[in-house]
Amino acid sequence: MGFFSDLKEDLSQAVNELIPEEEMETTKKEETMMMQETVWPEEEKTAPEKEMEMDFGTSYSQMIDNLEVEQEETVKVPEEPIYVAPVAEKVVSESKLSGTRKNIDETSILTESMIINGNMATEGSLEVRGSIVGNVEALGKLNITGVIQGNSQAAEIYAEGAKITGDLKSEGSIKVGQSTVIIGNIFAASAVIAGAIKGDIDVRGPVILDTSAIVMGDIKSKSVQINNGAVIEGMCSQCYAEVNPTSFFEELKKMK
Repeated sequence: MGFFSDLKEDLSQAVNELIPEEEMETTKKEETMMMQETVWPEEEKTAPEKEMEMDFGTSYSQMIDNLEVEQEETVKVPEEPIYVAPVAEKVVSESKLSGTRKNIDETSILTESMIINGNMATEGSLEVRGSIVGNVEALGKLNITGVIQGNSQAAEIYAEGAKITGDLKSEGSIKVGQSTVIIGNIFAASAVIAGAIKGDIDVRGPVILDTSAIVMGDIKSKSVQINNGAVIEGMCSQCYAEVNPTSFFEELKKMK
């Protein structure tokens, strides 16, 4: 054993003599650096791991951005005004013209046994044989043989044996037959009266008073025909005539 130990010490001395001290120090440094590189701390991560995390992070952020853009595109409400079809606009414009009603060719009949409490209107003609307590409006003809307590309006009005309390308005003619009693005013384009009227008569055309006519009120018309036997209590003025008596006499005075 002493022989081998002496031999080992001799070899180590020989190696030390052959290798300089500076090279020994460099080798020791390289060994320590290699050891430091191989031993990685737990908190520090390698470059490939960092690259993988960067790629995953960027792809994940891009996915989130794409999802947000898609949600904005789907949820986004258009700012353009709502388009209205021409047909709908036409219907809306026509519905505003409430006064453009047309007379239809049909006749409604109120029988003798019927009593109506309230206003009544029709786009056609109306024949009243019963009783109405309310206003009556017809775009066509109004034929009255019953009782009306209210104002009546129609294109033409004919009353025979009727009892009416209220005004009568007609765009055309009004005919009041015998045994008809009207307590109210009359407005029409022309009138033929054979019954009794307590109220004013305002007609822009001619007025004919039959022999059985009784009028208690003023008459304004274009012309008046009074048959023998008619009774009038009130003023009669042809204010709608083509000749104005007042202007005629004023011009006559100027001529003198």
